[in-house]
Amino acid sequence: MGGMPMGGVAGVMADLGMPALMLGTYTPKIDAKGRMALPAKMRGQLGQGLVMARGQERCVYLLPVAEFRRIAMQIQRVSVGNKAAREYLRVFLSGAVDQTPDKQGRVLVPQMLRDYAHLGDDIVVIGVGTRAEIWNRATWESYLAEKEQDYANIADDVLPEVEF
Repeated sequence: MGGMPMGGVAGVMADLGMPALMLGTYTPKIDAKGRMALPAKMRGQLGQGLVMARGQERCVYLLPVAEFRRIAMQIQRVSVGNKAAREYLRVFLSGAVDQTPDKQGRVLVPQMLRDYAHLGDDIVVIGVGTRAEIWNRATWESYLAEKEQDYANIADDVLPEVEF
């Protein structure tokens, strides 16, 4: 993090001993070699090493190593007697790749994951709390436009205990 204060919500969370949250929407490019610069605001959480994996809705998850391990262990505990969990774990782990960013904060997005999420050079990276996601920009914009219609309607179902 270069000694700079985190600030904002992410900094408050870290000050409370919780993992800093990844927030916002960014539009980096994937270069001809398949590399993408991590958004500067996410490098504190992802800069020491991360895992990329197939995400839901054809995106690529960017997970800090500790978060990836937590999720994998949680699924593994369920998977022994649960066929759906076993299948999910196979797809999730077989598509996972660990990465260490270079000095410029770039990571290689493997071709397999670029193909899975239909990633060209026009992408968005969104913060989703304890992970980030890489999306094809057109797919993200379409998804967001569709889901924004329901956003207000589902708030009561998803956030029953939260007052705004």
